[in-house]
Amino acid sequence: MKSTLYVEYQEKQLVEKDLIAKAKKVWTGSGKKVSELTSLQLYVKPEENMVYCVFNEDNHGEFTLD
Repeated sequence: MKSTLYVEYQEKQLVEKDLIAKAKKVWTGSGKKVSELTSLQLYVKPEENMVYCVFNEDNHGEFTLD
């Protein structure tokens, strides 16, 4: 099964794969390799214009929706 998640809020459209790609940049930007990433949880807070990430169940990161 193929699926795609879209979040629409105040004239913005967010696509799951784009959010995952940005989260991976946060992960690699901290000096880690993508191959070390075993799990990813994303918490989208459109009212704050932020996405909060939990990598491998214990590392945290964040990025803006812009």
